[in-house]
Amino acid sequence: MTLVIGLTGSIATGKSTISKLFNQHSIPVIDADVIARRVVEPNQPAYKKVVRAFGENILDDDLTIDRPKLANVIFHDPNKRQELESIVHPEIIDQLKKERDALIKENVPLIVLDIPLLFEKKLDDLVDIVLVVYTEKSKQLKRLIDRDHFSKEEAQKRIDSQISIDKKAQKADVVIDNSASLEQTKHQFDRLLNQWLNGKGNE
Repeated sequence: MTLVIGLTGSIATGKSTISKLFNQHSIPVIDADVIARRVVEPNQPAYKKVVRAFGENILDDDLTIDRPKLANVIFHDPNKRQELESIVHPEIIDQLKKERDALIKENVPLIVLDIPLLFEKKLDDLVDIVLVVYTEKSKQLKRLIDRDHFSKEEAQKRIDSQISIDKKAQKADVVIDNSASLEQTKHQFDRLLNQWLNGKGNE
């Protein structure tokens, strides 16, 4: 029987670190961000809808969608964000389910759905166990400023646009605390992975 893990967190909490650890252990990871990029490629149905809704000024010279330009538009306009989500999210969910179900048919013991906005979009019913990658708020803010070169105010706005990491941790079945060293994070990860591969669920 396949166990489906939903991997989530908040911006700059270290979710990609855990995703890489799963990959290193040859656990299949279905990445919602990768699917989100794929569904708006020029040959996909959502592409025309997005261009029609947002105009050709969001396109690069090669006619692909310029993601930073589009992100800037929707970040400052909640209505535009909603419009984009109504176009792309059904496509993303459909692809997530297809890829998950294909792996389940192959009797893969453990698969991971890497979904940044799992709680925000109420997608926890797609998985058996929700794993949240947690980081203390002060470290989350510092990591985001260092990584993306945002001002403190801009970084805080990005963090505030999502459900807080504390609330996500409360809703999770399992939490990995990524506030300290990578070695400590790996130790927590290895313990959980052994449990899951030995059929012990989220004990």
